[in-house]
Amino acid sequence: MDQEVLTVAQVAKYLQISEMTTYKLVQQGKIPAFKIGRHWRVKKEDLAEFIEKRKKGERI
Repeated sequence: MDQEVLTVAQVAKYLQISEMTTYKLVQQGKIPAFKIGRHWRVKKEDLAEFIEKRKKGERI
């Protein structure tokens, strides 16, 4: 993951979950994201923070 900003597809691939699940998590605000036009984007540092919280046992 070199980019600072990732697409939903890139996040899904990285987390090894479906794009549909990733969209749901993004739309529910569970994965921090923002929209550019009609497209969701996730900052790499926000994704890293999301992963760390999961590792510490916080529920989604």
